[in-house]
Amino acid sequence: MTFRFELLHGGPLGPRRGRLHTAHGPVETPVFMPVGTQATVKTLTPEELEALGARLILANTYHLYLRPGADTVREAGGLHSFMHWNGPILTDSGGFQVFSLAKLRRIEEEGVRFRSHLDGSEHFLTPEKVVEVQEALGSDIAMCFDECIPYPSPIEYVRQSVDLTTAWARRCRRAHTRSDQALFAIVQGGIYHEERERSARALVELDFPGYAVGGLSVGEPKLLMYQVLEHTLPLLPADRPRYLMGVGSPDCLIEGVERGVDMFDCVLPTRIGRNGTIFTMTGRVIVRDAGYARDFSPPDPACDCYVCRNYTRAYLRHLFKAGEVLALRLATYHNLHFLLTLMERLREASEECDLRPVRERYAAYLQGQRNLVKQREY
Repeated sequence: MTFRFELLHGGPLGPRRGRLHTAHGPVETPVFMPVGTQATVKTLTPEELEALGARLILANTYHLYLRPGADTVREAGGLHSFMHWNGPILTDSGGFQVFSLAKLRRIEEEGVRFRSHLDGSEHFLTPEKVVEVQEALGSDIAMCFDECIPYPSPIEYVRQSVDLTTAWARRCRRAHTRSDQALFAIVQGGIYHEERERSARALVELDFPGYAVGGLSVGEPKLLMYQVLEHTLPLLPADRPRYLMGVGSPDCLIEGVERGVDMFDCVLPTRIGRNGTIFTMTGRVIVRDAGYARDFSPPDPACDCYVCRNYTRAYLRHLFKAGEVLALRLATYHNLHFLLTLMERLREASEECDLRPVRERYAAYLQGQRNLVKQREY
């Protein structure tokens, strides 16, 4: 099946309600993708993810290339069969790893030469190789190879990086052959509006079925991220999905949808869950803290997920302090339920192109986040 995006409500600006049609079924947008870096969303089974309402998940090309290897996944029947997930999968390109593993790599015009973080072995990733690996993995959506630059970066470097990312996108486009897999381009340009515009216009000319905005949420203030989004998203075709990479806090999801983002992914809910922090309607709670040792209320009194119906903050704290694996599972389950429920409410509100009901429902959480920002500023 050929990939297709159906825009149901909304347009170039503001909240949008849509549907992705993929080889493994439809996906309602706006959507949040849980991250399954190594072909697993840590601590949860595919059946649990499905029960939570997850429809589209993300896997990491770089990590799966190194271990177990693309050939192994292909021999297993592709990533869906290998990890026992029947829904759609998006694979990233490894561009973020080029950013995050800066001490282990060297960027060249042809590609990126790097040493494995696992065993120190040397590898050379080119745009063609990245496409080849993603085609072997068999994901429904693949991403072009790009350079994700740090914040802040000087304008001269950003210009060179945009040129490189655009050239790599052309090469990815030429190398891509799977008709049942969509290839998305990634708009870069740092915080510079003129470079974002230059990147977007060049990539739109190449006519990709979807476009991502990369290189944000890498340390810049959130307000600056929103300003870049407001400038960049109108440059992208209204009839193609828009994917904001690496963003997953509840406040950013609301602000992103408000500006016209269709897709999100982030390790945040699973990572902070494994470290003892949970989302609640009144803000984040570090449930490991001593103050919850005799708190027998639900983790989030406003939540009706399995965890909040059956366990208490005191019990979760006990599990974390005792080093029990169940702590990681329960906190992860709750956090993903929190975000996926938020996305469901955002989809409903986007049908009316009005997010005020969601903002009102999550007002206490959003105020808590604003207070945190003010504290950091002082």
